[in-house]
Amino acid sequence: MADITTDVLIIGTGPAGSSMAALLSSYGVENMAINRYRWLANTPRAHITNQRTMEVLRDLGDAVEGEAYEQATEQELMGENVFCESLAGEELGRMKSWGTHPLSKAEHLLSSPTFMNDLPQTFMEPLLFKTACSRGTQARMSCEYLSHEQDAEGVTTTVRDRLTSKNFTVRSKYLVGADGGNSLVAEQLDLPFEGKMGVGGSMNIYFRADLSKYVAHRPSVLYWVLQPGADVGGIGLGLVRMIRPWNEWLIVWGYDINEPAPEVDEEFATGVARQLVGDPELEIDLISANVWTVNNMYATHLQRNRVFCLGDAIHRHPPSNGLGSNTSIQDSFNLAWKLAAVLKGQAGERLLETYSTERAPIAKQIVTRANQSITEFGPIIEALGLEDASDPAKMQANMDARCADNAEAEKQRVALNEAIAFKKYEFDAHGVEMNQRYKSDAVVTDGQMEPAFELDAELHYQPTTWPGARLPHVFVFDAEGGQLSTLDLCGKGKFTLITGIGGEAWEEAAKCLGEELGIDIRTHLIGPRRQIVDRTGDWFRAREINDAGCVLVRPDHHVAWRSEDLAADPRAELTRVFSTILAK
Repeated sequence: MADITTDVLIIGTGPAGSSMAALLSSYGVENMAINRYRWLANTPRAHITNQRTMEVLRDLGDAVEGEAYEQATEQELMGENVFCESLAGEELGRMKSWGTHPLSKAEHLLSSPTFMNDLPQTFMEPLLFKTACSRGTQARMSCEYLSHEQDAEGVTTTVRDRLTSKNFTVRSKYLVGADGGNSLVAEQLDLPFEGKMGVGGSMNIYFRADLSKYVAHRPSVLYWVLQPGADVGGIGLGLVRMIRPWNEWLIVWGYDINEPAPEVDEEFATGVARQLVGDPELEIDLISANVWTVNNMYATHLQRNRVFCLGDAIHRHPPSNGLGSNTSIQDSFNLAWKLAAVLKGQAGERLLETYSTERAPIAKQIVTRANQSITEFGPIIEALGLEDASDPAKMQANMDARCADNAEAEKQRVALNEAIAFKKYEFDAHGVEMNQRYKSDAVVTDGQMEPAFELDAELHYQPTTWPGARLPHVFVFDAEGGQLSTLDLCGKGKFTLITGIGGEAWEEAAKCLGEELGIDIRTHLIGPRRQIVDRTGDWFRAREINDAGCVLVRPDHHVAWRSEDLAADPRAELTRVFSTILAK
């Protein structure tokens, strides 16, 4: 007999594990989460919070979304990526990033009801963990996963209580490994991986210092430092990162991965901070320092029977593009509703196989993109003539040469401006964040061709109701005139059917089928003098169906299926679609 039983055991309480726990508890699924440490994140590792992640927090409730905004640095202060010789030294250039350029800002506003922000992991984790525990998650801290055995009925996991040094067992129907980049769960599952760990070395120096005189006039999250004689950061360049404006900071500094990791003591950390800030008298309050490795590895399959891995356990990459915790939370959003449907008897277990089918390509995409972003610092270094780090005097002369009045200097200035502008693929890649389209048995296309991306798919989000894509956001209005997003009509663990005037038969069919399957299928009929009104015509332009057609949306906001017009037998059509999606 196991010491503890639960439906789902979650290993890890980082962004992936805590969001999984919060979602399962919100869906009424019994779950337990363990953490090998006594508390949550003690350093602000992840921080960029994109719109898709904010939509997940919004789905968890207004209070969760609202608290995230309250604790975050708002989008406007994320500002412009600054490239400089030091914070006190010459500025080499800058680019508007994270949706703050007017054109990009317009796209952000059109794409989602939420706003990108900077929410350090030290704030995100407690928010998600608190939400999970307050809704029913049983949490055990200082408890370490050791091993698991699974059978046809469930999983027995052995856990070590680090306070008592005693082992105990947990019996669950499913096990979720959200135990980070050195995942023991993934190792014991023998998941297939591609890529390589430890391709670069970096260190974090976390400190407090008032740097407002250097930065308040040019607010940014990231200040990139290029200076002759300086080491190169493991994620591209030396980096001074804002944690809280303008007195809490994180410096990212590089070391040779082929040499032993350096000991980052207070003297060393202070020297690095003074060098990058450009203030030899700077006093810092050192909070912590640690070393880490840049990885380039992703799992090509994410599960074995009743055990699943998500988050950094399956996509291991540098923080470039700010994709880490965002992708981890979105992994959970994909898997949680599927686990809930199976555990409640609403779906067959084959539905769970679509988690890997849908999320493994995303893992590959974001690991590839993040590592590619590091290489895209190369043109900036080349434009400034900093390739040969062995001769600081020559490096400085190369940098100074761009100021001359001659053809070579003009060419250098052009190259530098173009190289900085090209970094939009790291710092304003809205398409990477929002264009995820799923192809699996949990999506029914009926042979409809996927629409091509007319713009750069990495830079620009391109909405569509094609099955597999995220439902497009537009604002519609309720009967009292209140404005709400189409995404607000969906989610919260339920399937949603959206139709228009003439599509009443879809509503009736959904109601009858829902009663038969034991599923609460939410329906909305959008039209004049109805409960939901499309006053601006934005839904008319986004829906890609006729009035009497319908769009069926999964609990994770992705379109499951659509019909351009009213079917001859709506009940039969919905039965066919749900049978496929739910693997019944």
